[in-house]
Amino acid sequence: MTAIMKRELSAYFKSPIGYVFIAVSFLFSGFFFWFFTLSVGSTDVSTVFLGMFYVYMIFVPVLTMRLMADENKQRTDQLLLTAPVGLMRLVAGKFLSAYCVFMLGDIVMLIYGVVMSFFASVNWAIILGNFCALALIGAVFVSAGLFVSTLTESQMVAAIGSIALNVALALINVISSVIPVQFISDALRGISVFDRYYEFTTGIFSLSGVIFFISVVVVFMFLTVRVLERRRWA
Repeated sequence: MTAIMKRELSAYFKSPIGYVFIAVSFLFSGFFFWFFTLSVGSTDVSTVFLGMFYVYMIFVPVLTMRLMADENKQRTDQLLLTAPVGLMRLVAGKFLSAYCVFMLGDIVMLIYGVVMSFFASVNWAIILGNFCALALIGAVFVSAGLFVSTLTESQMVAAIGSIALNVALALINVISSVIPVQFISDALRGISVFDRYYEFTTGIFSLSGVIFFISVVVVFMFLTVRVLERRRWA
C-alpha cells in the first residue's frame, strides 16, 4: 500500500495536476476569504468553507480521473492486478495519495483562522467543525472519483462521471424533499451527504456523522475492489 501511495504521489508532482489542484484551492479559498470575510470585517468563515465545498465537488475529479483510467488505457492495470499486493491495499494506496494532495489544498483553511485570531476573537468550534466537514466530504469525493475512474479508460469520462456522481450525492436532500412517498423521502434524507456535512458546519462534532462519511468511503472503495476483482478474473 505504501509503495502504491508513494508512486501515485510522485506522479501527481511529476505532472502539473498536483500543483494545479493546490494552486486552484489556494486561489478560490483566498478569494472567498477576502470577499466574504475580510472585505466585510467579519470573522465568520462558514461561507468560505461552503464555497470550497462546491469548488471541490467540481474539482476533486481532476485529482481522481487518472488514478485507474490511465492504468486501463495504458494496459498497466494487469500488472497491478497480478502484483503481490491485495486489491484493497492497491485501492487504499491510490485513495490515500489523492487524499493527501486534497488535504494539502485544504489545510490553508486553518491558516485563515490563525491569521484572524491575531486581530479578532474567532469561534474555533465553527472553524474546526467546517474544516472537519470539508475533510470528510473530500474523502467521499475522492473515493467516488476513484470508483468512477476504475470503470473507464478515458480520463475525461472519469472526470465528468465523477462530477455527476458528486452532484448527485450533494443533492440527495433536495431530491428527498420533492418525493411524495414519505418513507422513501425519509430514507433518502437519512443518507443525505449535505445534511451530515451541515451538522459539522454549525460547530457540532457528530460521531454518527463521522461514521456515516467513513462508511460512504468504505462502500465506494469496496465497489472499486469488486470491479477490479471482476477484471482480474475476466
